[in-house]
Amino acid sequence: MGRLRGPFSFCEPAVNRRRRLTRARLRELLDYNSDSGEFRWRKRFCNRLRAGDLAGTVNRRGHRLIHLQGRSYSEHQLAWFYMKGRWGRPTIDHRDGNVTNNRWKNLRRATWSENNANRCRPRNNTSGYKGVFLCRKSGKWRACIGNNGQTVHLGAFPTPQAAHAAYVVAARKLFGEFARTE
Repeated sequence: MGRLRGPFSFCEPAVNRRRRLTRARLRELLDYNSDSGEFRWRKRFCNRLRAGDLAGTVNRRGHRLIHLQGRSYSEHQLAWFYMKGRWGRPTIDHRDGNVTNNRWKNLRRATWSENNANRCRPRNNTSGYKGVFLCRKSGKWRACIGNNGQTVHLGAFPTPQAAHAAYVVAARKLFGEFARTE
């Protein structure tokens, strides 16, 4: 008779699952400086990594990642876990919008919508104002804002400044302290 296949096979050896990272293990491996936002190794693990070395690498999006126990973690998530003892879910927002600034005072827990509300104006924005674009059919400036995966159209305006003013009012009403309007 052949071997059983699939995830519930009793003939194959058990797969070693990665242990969950605990706060105690994180503090054993790394030191977090809340004033600088940096993690440094506490112990020497190999010839490349010495105690006191800066931990992690920067990915393409600019976030610093630290590899622990076979898994990569965002430095800002590790900072939250290090300080609070729980993961920052659903996400962690950088108050100043700078993803490399992981100082404790710069981090706050946020929803996905709040985190997106704190983004800067996109580089490909041609109006010069966040949430404002030119409607080519009518020649008017439109303002829109995103909230919980939905786009809310705020209206058509004769000038980009008027459209931006409508965006600012809506952003402050929807997102409060998370609203970034420039």
